[in-house]
Amino acid sequence: MIHGILNIRKEKQFTSHDVVAKLRGILRQKKIGHTGTLDPDATGVLPVCLGKATKLCSMIDGWEKTYEAVLLLGVETDTEDTGGKILTKKEVSVSPEEAERIILGFQGEYLQVPPMYSAKKVHGKKLYELAREGITIEREPCPVTIKDISVKEICLPRVRFLVTCSKGTYIRSLCRDIGRACGCGGCMEELVRTRVEMFSIEEALTLGEIEKLRDEDRILQVVVPVDRMFEDLPSVTVNEEGEKRLYNGNPLPLSVCSTDHVEGEVRIYDRKGQFIGIYSEKPGKILKPLRLFL
Repeated sequence: MIHGILNIRKEKQFTSHDVVAKLRGILRQKKIGHTGTLDPDATGVLPVCLGKATKLCSMIDGWEKTYEAVLLLGVETDTEDTGGKILTKKEVSVSPEEAERIILGFQGEYLQVPPMYSAKKVHGKKLYELAREGITIEREPCPVTIKDISVKEICLPRVRFLVTCSKGTYIRSLCRDIGRACGCGGCMEELVRTRVEMFSIEEALTLGEIEKLRDEDRILQVVVPVDRMFEDLPSVTVNEEGEKRLYNGNPLPLSVCSTDHVEGEVRIYDRKGQFIGIYSEKPGKILKPLRLFL
């Protein structure tokens, strides 16, 4: 079984679940999980966790993400993208300079109403399930953070922009809100996720490229090891005496470690250099396990 993270470049018409299903066939292993959904029409970076790395899925999903989007002004749809049913069409009277000023004004925190066509749950049911039944309900606005936003190109009624945002931000809804602030409405025409923390689109691989690497027996060359996710933490190795405790997931006295002083969290390795997990210092010169990858 392969353990680690693959930086997949999701292509159009694949759901995130489709990517996982196809990878299970390509790699011939079941233990695979994705790290946050991308709409079928969206493309770009989708980190996929393999084997022991599936314990990282929720952590990676919470990382900040960067997108390149195309906003179509003057049109609102029920799905908030161009694939949906048109609800309103208005003339675009805003100037390019005004449009850019309005877009840049979204940087920072704001309350965003999630789209009806989304996987967000309300009273135990996903919103898109209600939407497909023709039901529209009131949604509570959620705080999101637009960490950075910049305009790449304006050719009205279209605007291409880059945005880095917090978890829970819907770019479709951002396009909707920008359009309304411009006085004409708007929806998302294109979306590419260009970065998820350390994973960039320049290094992402399509499913076809992954299959080719498998056939050439080179797949391990592109699998990111689990401990790379924690490379900012100090590393500690245990001695022979400490390995039994380590493999059982027990607390470790500093006397069995390669250091007698630890502050905060550390990466723990056995004598062979195998990454075991993340431990944290506790009173009494004891390290206790926080997250194990045995």
